Amino acid sequence: MQKIRWLDVCDECGGGSARACCQRTPRFFEFRRDLSVSFHAGSRLNCVASTAAAKHRWPGHGSQLTTTKACHGGNVYLSEIAHMFRHTCIYIALLASGLCVGCGDTQTASSNPATADLPAVRLALNWYAEAEHGGYVAAQQSDGYLKAGLNVEIRQGGPGAPNLVIQELAAGRIRFAISSADLVVLGRAKGVPLVAILAPLQQSPRCIMVHASSGIDRLQDLKNVELAISDSRPFALWMKKTLPLTNVTMVPFSGQVGEFILKKNFAQQAYSFSEPFVAKEAGGDPKVLMLSDIGFNPYASVLVTTEDAIAEQPEIVRSMVTASAAGWLAYLSDPTATNAKIHQDNSEMSLESLAFGAAALKPLCAPEDGQPACGMTAERWQTLIDQIVELGEIESGSVTAAECFDVSFLPSAN
Repeated sequence: MQKIRWLDVCDECGGGSARACCQRTPRFFEFRRDLSVSFHAGSRLNCVASTAAAKHRWPGHGSQLTTTKACHGGNVYLSEIAHMFRHTCIYIALLASGLCVGCGDTQTASSNPATADLPAVRLALNWYAEAEHGGYVAAQQSDGYLKAGLNVEIRQGGPGAPNLVIQELAAGRIRFAISSADLVVLGRAKGVPLVAILAPLQQSPRCIMVHASSGIDRLQDLKNVELAISDSRPFALWMKKTLPLTNVTMVPFSGQVGEFILKKNFAQQAYSFSEPFVAKEAGGDPKVLMLSDIGFNPYASVLVTTEDAIAEQPEIVRSMVTASAAGWLAYLSDPTATNAKIHQDNSEMSLESLAFGAAALKPLCAPEDGQPACGMTAERWQTLIDQIVELGEIESGSVTAAECFDVSFLPSAN
């Protein structure tokens, strides 16, 4: 049995912290690449095996779940899961601390003579290293950050990281993180002084993956399906508000494609550069419907810092932006070497899937007419803010477009 990996935090409240989450928190664990099991506090336990013929469900109620029953070749036992459930809070806290403990930036680098005199900077990813982080990994791998005078350490994220990195920025324990524009807006509404300083993905990769055989060609036609989705996220709320969603049943998103392969009338959230490739490799017939087609299009893979970092260390911010922008240009030109590095750091990502991802990213990274690469506009930010206000997620006037981003550090602005 492989090491257990925490796959998600809370689809109900979007909480990324074990310390502040609603009572309906689903806890997801992965035992094998082809098998995931999930349980919901005080509810039921589900086992979804991508190579099995069907989805198996067993009832369970927290620590009272003591039945020993093998699944998928005897690799998973409910008694083991019951034991883990009794220690869930401790386990999640330890996992969360893996990103936090010792992650504060320091003013001196490691003992490596080449970096001894350079400021040490930690860049926290919002997920495990993938193609969406290619430009940042390229900047590190090619010594672009070192040449810019920075000793940058890239910290991989994972489930829960999208919210956790925001918390770490707020606490001042990290200086830079990768996030998305909608989370920047939500963070600012909560009083976190986030600032987006680089946006390599000009178009959102967020999509809904349906079966090509379903005949569904537009999101407006999405109907008669079970839809796996994080239904409290802004993109899902926007879908609920703007689409008819006739006979669409929303279910929790597990992060896997197993059910998509097994079920004909099934759709799920995805990133256009990732899950479609996995599903096709597994014998599926994925078709991608982009969320940007219905007007929800936040910048993605955004380099984010804080107002304090900009005010106190503008030259470090400038160097970080300059090297990251160059890294993205290099990655989009030739991703081969960087993909090998990503695969080394995250073996779950095959070289083939990374090549697919890099190719899928190219059109998403193309700048809008008259805009520089990785640039941002107040108009796009205001549109996003207005949408999140319309969804009732923030108060009108609580966030302004001008405070959400700063493009003055981009090479084209100097």
